[in-house]
Amino acid sequence: MSETRDNLLLELNIPSTETFPLLDQLDAADHRYIKDLKINVSNSLRATTLTEKEALLLALAVSINQKHERTIVSLTELASSKGASASEINEIHALVSLLNANNIYYRFKHFVNKDFYNSAPAGIRMSIMMNPVLGKEFFELASLTVSAINGCEMCVSSHEQSVKNHGATENRILDAVRLTAIIKSLIVLL
Repeated sequence: MSETRDNLLLELNIPSTETFPLLDQLDAADHRYIKDLKINVSNSLRATTLTEKEALLLALAVSINQKHERTIVSLTELASSKGASASEINEIHALVSLLNANNIYYRFKHFVNKDFYNSAPAGIRMSIMMNPVLGKEFFELASLTVSAINGCEMCVSSHEQSVKNHGATENRILDAVRLTAIIKSLIVLL
């Protein structure tokens, strides 16, 4: 196992002694992608527009969305060590669940694009969006990133505008989406 691989895993609080067949296969072949991935993960977790806690909570949201148990555990521990409360971590779990329902519903409406569906109320209770523990701006930012993973154009557009309306810069949005993309790409190999 290479030092780069070991350091990559340590970024996510995963002991280097653990094995991951796809990651280890690339590492054994001394594939240059492992170095790129390590740099990408490190840089995205340290984006200047996100706090450490925010970056880890966004990474956790990706892990939950992808149902990747190993990183859910390690990122929960890491986020807690950086000040994330149990309420904030639970809200990330709830947010991912809610966004999965919304993304399917609104993606359907967008794909079909018929007056009947477009004018019908959603009928999906979303009370956690009204007064989130994470704060409205970060809740919307995390909602945007989960919607991006799930490919809901309507939700991505709506949450992007909402995040900006709550004071986020486009650089912050871009850093959050980049982090989301990179963590998802890492999970593919874990």
